[in-house]
Amino acid sequence: MPFISLKYKPGLVRDVTNYTNKGGFYECDKIRFRSGSAEKIGGWLKYTSETLIGICRQMFNYITSFSDNIMWLGTNKKVYAEVGGNLINQTPFRTTFTTPTTDNCVDTTNGSTTVNINIVGHGCVTGDYVQISGVTGDPGGVPNAQINTNHEVTRVNDDNFTIVVTTAATSTVSNAGGTTITVGCEITPGPEINLIGYGWGAGGWGTGQAWGTGASVPVVIQQRDWWFDSFDNDTVMNIRNGAIYYWVYSATFSGRPVLLSSLAGASDVPDEAMQILVSQNDKHLLAFGATPYGGGDFDPLLIRWASQDQPEVWTPLPTNSAGFIRLSNGDRIVRALRTRQEILVWTESTLSSLQFTGTTDVFALQQLADNISIFGPRAVANMNNVTYWMGVDKFYTYDGRVNTLYCPLRDYIFEDIDYDQAAQIVCGTNEGWNEIWWFYPSLNSNANDRYVIYNFVEQVWYYGTIERSAWLDSPLRRYPQAIGNHIMYNHEQGTNDDILPMSSFITSSDFDLTTEAGSGEQFMLTKRIIPDVSFSGSTAATPTINMTLKPRNFPGAAYDSEPDLPIIETTVDQYTNQVFIRTRARQMGFKI
Repeated sequence: MPFISLKYKPGLVRDVTNYTNKGGFYECDKIRFRSGSAEKIGGWLKYTSETLIGICRQMFNYITSFSDNIMWLGTNKKVYAEVGGNLINQTPFRTTFTTPTTDNCVDTTNGSTTVNINIVGHGCVTGDYVQISGVTGDPGGVPNAQINTNHEVTRVNDDNFTIVVTTAATSTVSNAGGTTITVGCEITPGPEINLIGYGWGAGGWGTGQAWGTGASVPVVIQQRDWWFDSFDNDTVMNIRNGAIYYWVYSATFSGRPVLLSSLAGASDVPDEAMQILVSQNDKHLLAFGATPYGGGDFDPLLIRWASQDQPEVWTPLPTNSAGFIRLSNGDRIVRALRTRQEILVWTESTLSSLQFTGTTDVFALQQLADNISIFGPRAVANMNNVTYWMGVDKFYTYDGRVNTLYCPLRDYIFEDIDYDQAAQIVCGTNEGWNEIWWFYPSLNSNANDRYVIYNFVEQVWYYGTIERSAWLDSPLRRYPQAIGNHIMYNHEQGTNDDILPMSSFITSSDFDLTTEAGSGEQFMLTKRIIPDVSFSGSTAATPTINMTLKPRNFPGAAYDSEPDLPIIETTVDQYTNQVFIRTRARQMGFKI
């Protein structure tokens, strides 16, 4: 028999059986398709040497008019501004204590690394963070530099709390530290993941339902998420379903964000907002999901906006452009996304368009679609004027109209997602490779540990495993950047998993070993394989691939289940002309 040329369709298909997908690929990890051929995805390298405290869910990048390239990072415990690879703690303060309240507030115990800070009515809880400065001398032999830094609170009483330092005290002292001490208490951290429980006490003291609530009522305490946007050189930010903060630009990053309501001239600022966003063309700050004008309970369908160029003024008056509008359908606003000509607004079941009118109404709403879904607030991204998002059971696009995006991996993906942690799903673009990425938590994980990619130029899908909690492909940065395991990485840089080799593979569906009619009844003796492999881009001195050939006689049979059909493993390098094997079977697949 002559050689059979095996030509494979690009992309992965998992929603049919392996044998049905003849001429295609069935499994993969850390590969992509380019010009119809499979190759490894790009590697990644650490961008910062520092680790983030908490789980980062949100990244936002902009450049000031003073050429500061700022990346804002929001974790469940901290807010950071990253500039030039340096992480600057910018977590808002809940309150700040100074002299005389803090005068000589430091106690130490001989031989202990625990330091007591005496402040009556400090309001901290265990796990809070405090920024201490101004301690003079070395109280109890503890270097003051170890106290004058950021600390996690390890224990609390009404009139004091404890922190831990590196150097054990050499003596016991009380009421030390001097009279220039400042203690800034940062806002209390939020949950890493969605916490789900039933009845009173779910999620911890003070965070669950009221006393006497029945245990049959589910309680969902949302993971801590941040939203960021720029307002000229400044930054606005908010905790999802929480307070709005404002950061005034400083070249030295000396000031932290403060409550927007604390700015001079502030009026009727929403106490809570699901998400803030700046309509950049007309300079309105909007809140999607907000407490109503005049006060009251949080309204998850209400959209409010501040007066033009006045992000602190939310009182609607004939002399300004502040105002509000309410969605008429849906249960709650899930996400707002700024696009070229409009702001798209999702509820859990509708998509609407918000547009600036320039009239006395300021903004107008138009519903674009109903009976749709969106998996979570960060499951959406925009690329080349097309918006892509993940629904609860399929994918969608919007390019002026809402369309279902065909995905041959649909069952494989949606049957292996932890729906309780849907808020963790993050969508991002990889513009250089024409890709949309979604990271999601599998059923066996409460954190993002898998990804799926859609290549919108080649219109193919592929998937794999990577732990990433946030992703941003900013045109202001050389590489796409992501957060994984508390580390910020550059992606598409090099070929490795940081400094370690990256393990990647692709597996074909089975193919018949003959092209003749009635091939299902025929066996084929295979003796040789001629590989066609490129090692372009490899930095190895002698690059190789491992090829596994998997013969079998029946689609339902397990590989290596028959003694005379063993799995065959071989190595191919750039000088391999042919590989000699010997197997006799009806069908065979391979893994590289």
